[in-house]
Formats: sequence, C-alpha cells, structure tokens
Amino acid sequence: MAGGVALADVEAPTLVQPLGAASAQATPPASSGRGGRIARMGVAFVAGAALVAGGFGVAQLTQDDLATTDAPVVEVSAPPSESAQSEDAGAGPSSSASPPPVAGELEPAAFVAQILGPSVVQVETDLGLGSGVVFRDGLVMTNQHVIADSSQIQIRTSDGRTFETTLVGSDARNDIAVLRVADGANLPVAQLSPDAPVVGQFTVAIGSPFQLQQTVTSGIVSALNRPVPNQVGGYNAMLQTDTAINPGNSGGALADRAGRVIGINTSIRTDGTSNSNVGIGFAVPISTALNVADRILAGEALDPGVLGVSGSTRDGQVGVLVEEVTSGGAAEAAGLQSGDRILTVNGAPVTTFDELAGLVQSNFSGDTVELVVERDGQSEPIILTAVLN
Repeated sequence: MAGGVALADVEAPTLVQPLGAASAQATPPASSGRGGRIARMGVAFVAGAALVAGGFGVAQLTQDDLATTDAPVVEVSAPPSESAQSEDAGAGPSSSASPPPVAGELEPAAFVAQILGPSVVQVETDLGLGSGVVFRDGLVMTNQHVIADSSQIQIRTSDGRTFETTLVGSDARNDIAVLRVADGANLPVAQLSPDAPVVGQFTVAIGSPFQLQQTVTSGIVSALNRPVPNQVGGYNAMLQTDTAINPGNSGGALADRAGRVIGINTSIRTDGTSNSNVGIGFAVPISTALNVADRILAGEALDPGVLGVSGSTRDGQVGVLVEEVTSGGAAEAAGLQSGDRILTVNGAPVTTFDELAGLVQSNFSGDTVELVVERDGQSEPIILTAVLN
C-alpha cells in the first residue's frame, strides 16, 4: 500500500479510491461513488431493492414500491422467556413466558431463526426499506444509511405489527443509528454476543432482502477486521461473511449458532457489473455497534479517533512501517517513533495500512488502543498505549 497516508486526518478522501459515479437511478448518500482498491470492484450498501454497481450508492425504494401487509409475514415460535435473556446484552422484558427452543432439537439455522427472528424488525421509511435489531427494551439498532434523509420511520415486527419510531441519533462514519419505539411495544430483545468472533464460525443472517421479511440465510465468518470504505472518506474494520445478504438486509442481524448477534449487516462487495450477491458481505462488529449506540444514547461526541502516523508496507515485511509521526499527536505521546513497525492494534494483526486505518478509525477520540510494536535493536516487541486524539 502506498505510504504517506496520515491517520491524523481520518476523513481525508485520499484514504478511498473513487470507482466511478453512482447509478442515476439511485439516491446516494453524501460522499458516494467511492469503493475499494480492486479494479472494477465496488462496495454497495444494502438498504433498498437494488444495489449500485461499482460504488457506494444506496439504492432506495419509493413508497409506491414498498409492498407491505398487515398480516403476519412468517410463523415464528414465541420469543425466549425473560429469564433466558442476557443481562449483559441489555435485555428487556419479553412478550411471552414460553420457553425457547433447545439447541440440538433443531438444525442450527432453524434454532437461530426461532430464537432471534422475533427481535429482528423491518425498518420502513418514506424513502426505502431496511432491517433492524431490537437491542434493548424499546430501542432498535439499524444502519445510518437506512434512515438517512427520511422524514418518517416505522418498524414492522415479525408478526406483522407496525410501530412508529423516533430517531435518537446516528453515526454516518460507523453507519449505525438508534431508533426509539413508542412505549408499550414490548418487543423481544436480542441477545448480543460478548465473545470475539472467530474466522470460520457458523453465522446466520436475518433481515428483509427485497422486501422479503424474516429471510434467513447461513454461512460463516470469512475474515475479521476487513478495512471497508465508509460514507465519510475513511475506513472501518468490518466482519466479512459469505452469508447471503442483499438489498434490504442493511441493519439486520448477523448471529452465531446460539442466536446471539455478532454484527449488523451493512454492505456487500460487487464486481462492478452485477447487482447480485457474490458471497462477500460486511457487517459492523457488534462491539463497535454497541459502543456507537451507547454514545448516542448518552449524548456523547462521535468524533473519530486519530493516531497521527503515516506509513507503508512497501518493504514486504509483517506489519506497517511507521514513516512519520505527527507532532503533538497520540502516537508521539505514546512513544511511537519513525522506523517502528506496528504489528497489532488491540490484539488484531495489522498487515496493510488500510487495516491499520480501519482498526484505529473504528474508535473515538479519547479511546485507548494498545499497539504491539517492533523496534530495531529490540529482541522482543514492545507494547505502547495510545489515547487517541
């Protein structure tokens, strides 16, 4: 990767290579038309009925095209009892005292569908359609691009009920928004996984692709900490999955075999010519999504974290070689020096500068990150703690 790209300015457009204009049929978000570094490849958000090939467009439905029904969309089992909800996941009251299904009695994907399905909702706006996850009592998490520029937002539950919502807040950089549902909805709350995901683990996605509510697909975690361009010109460290996600899945759940949410489905890689799923999807890790949601609910600032370095991997060695340290920045304060090689950020391996950018930019100003650094003359790597600017 080319060096000289400074993490001192996390929103610098030089972090993303343009891949052409968004489709004229789409309503793109701000700073659209950006994608990855592979020729004719693009990353498209999955919020509407069609993807925009080769760019960061958000194809949205018109209200006339939004086919909905007041009848139940699918038959689902009762949500898990209140005692089965995890307190650590911020669980709220359940709408039923019926016991949940037992793992081993059903196929893994069927088990997840019954456990998690009632907590995944369809998000309907005056501009389009997406998905959402009830992550706390009366609160729904979705993608920012699902509700962007909308004047009306409602949710539809798995049994066909609709509820008006209010937007609590959103973060375009991490593509997370929080909706508050009217009192009395009594929606079942999803369990959120406290465990770090593992490459190769089983996954299930639930959402509303192409307006098909409560669609369930399965796959695996394909990779961790993939640097994916975001809406504001930076990078985010994302989960990669081969679980099929399509337009309308945005904001929906990516879960483990226990039915615990590990990510919020957000975008897919396209080949620049086709709008279909090609087996490469991306989800915001639930740890990141929950951190964003908590900051929104607390009214805290969402300013991105800044490390303050430039570097490269041009020498073919492991890690990112630091070429310059910004004066007065977080890296300098932590003791990072030109010539150091950053090996990991918070335990995650760094193999490209884009990965370093994604891992740093998924944090906020004031957050602390731990860097494992190789320094000439040292027999063992050193550990530095940086408080991001």
